Amino acid sequence: MTAAAPLVVARVVSVNVGVPRLVEHRGRRARTGIWKHPVAGRVAVRGVNLDGDEQADRRVHGGPDKAVYAYASEDYTWWAAELGRQLEPGTFGENLTLEGVDLRAARVGERWQVGSTVLEVAQPRTPCWKLGLRMGDDEFPARFLAAGRPGAYLRIVGEGELGAADEVVSLHRPDDRPSLAEVAVERARRRS
Repeated sequence: MTAAAPLVVARVVSVNVGVPRLVEHRGRRARTGIWKHPVAGRVAVRGVNLDGDEQADRRVHGGPDKAVYAYASEDYTWWAAELGRQLEPGTFGENLTLEGVDLRAARVGERWQVGSTVLEVAQPRTPCWKLGLRMGDDEFPARFLAAGRPGAYLRIVGEGELGAADEVVSLHRPDDRPSLAEVAVERARRRS
């Protein structure tokens, strides 16, 4: 009996990293790492981060359940039409810009191999004021939530390295777990 071919669910368009910077917001200084930019070559993924990437406040950003943030190029296309302007990879603060996947349908606990790294879908993003700062619109986080395109926070299950053009291969999809869209809707319901 032959093994089934791996199921490719997406492709990495870009790997994006950044370091925290000081910003002014409503008369106060704050640190944020939301400015991410594409990098060339292979990037090591270990611990709770990608090499060259940092979060400013790990109480609410980063950590084991938010080690890597992924956003889909298809959602970028939607936002470009919605906003009337093009957006570059990394604009939403994501580490991985992916193509060919509906992240809303990704299931909590789903595992992907990307390069030599194994990542697990952990939760959807709930944006804070820093996304509004990045987009130049204090109201943008509410608009982002309402759009229902949260992207995916990923855990690092197996350390390794990855790069642009890598395939995202599904290793495990737990059909009994909620999708990111379902989790996002439930979070919104509890907040209201």
